[in-house]
Amino acid sequence: MDQLSFEKHKPFAGEKKPSMHRRRVGHDYEARCIYLITMTVEGRRPILGTLLGDVSESEGSPDAPRVELSPLGEAVKQCWQSIPDYYPEAKPLALQLMPDHLHGIIFITRAMQQHLGIVLKGFKAGCNKCYRELCEPEGRLLQQCRGIENKEGGGEEDKRAHGFLFSRNYNDHILDGAGELERWFQYLRDNPRRLAIRQAHSDYFRVRFGVAIGPYTFAAIGNRFLLHHPERVQVQCSRSLSDELVAATVEQMLARARKGAVLVSPAISKGEQAVMRAMLEARLPLIFLTPWGFNTFSRPGHQYYEACAEGRFLILAPWEHQNQRIPLTRDMCMQLNDMAAVICAD
Repeated sequence: MDQLSFEKHKPFAGEKKPSMHRRRVGHDYEARCIYLITMTVEGRRPILGTLLGDVSESEGSPDAPRVELSPLGEAVKQCWQSIPDYYPEAKPLALQLMPDHLHGIIFITRAMQQHLGIVLKGFKAGCNKCYRELCEPEGRLLQQCRGIENKEGGGEEDKRAHGFLFSRNYNDHILDGAGELERWFQYLRDNPRRLAIRQAHSDYFRVRFGVAIGPYTFAAIGNRFLLHHPERVQVQCSRSLSDELVAATVEQMLARARKGAVLVSPAISKGEQAVMRAMLEARLPLIFLTPWGFNTFSRPGHQYYEACAEGRFLILAPWEHQNQRIPLTRDMCMQLNDMAAVICAD
């Protein structure tokens, strides 16, 4: 939807609700662009493949975490690679199939007569055809799907056989900045390992809502026992600190952490961010307050995965999840610092 149409319909749209499926207002989805696409299997059934490998093995090792595709997964992979046969302007750059979802990078090389949604609708249609062929009523895969759904306690609507593989709609990220494309490629490569880490340390990666600390309530990801550590120290640095004072503050905070303190920080100023980076590199425990809320499927950022898995990291989000990140205001910064102080005093 263009900006003019959006403003015209906005008064009648009702309350804006967070959604990972919302398109960017004003963006031309027919123009030349690169996108990161995410689709989930309806009911999040793990029918596209099986996670294999050892979480302790690094990337490049034959035993590193990987997804072995099911016949349906192989068919979906072929559908993705066949997109240019139907839409020559669309060039698939990468695909990572996970047991219950996929991530793909697609390059629209020149202006199209139809928007991106039509391309992905065609891809889904091809996947649905494969799904129906492979999941016929007597097929083993359909029985597997039904077994998973029954085990998870789905309702009658969830248990019925139908011809739709993926959930409605999709999530897209639009390539905006330098270096972002390589981060996307790395994100796709890291997905099996991240899943293996979450499965090995599931409690640290499950979002917990309603964590009460003093007068505040948070959503949390990570090791909540850090909140009960006997020594918790707030990191608060002025934005005006010189590089020399920042370096001195980092050393001071690291020294306290090495003696057993858990540091608490929203990492707003450059000094606080430097302390946070140093803590992660030194593998020391840290509680991080983020202004960006969580939903049920939220995960820690790539740079925090190992820290969460090792139980030395906790992320607290005081505010509700929003699909778009709003600017961080001075008032929000002050509130986050007040929260950090309460966490250290509680």
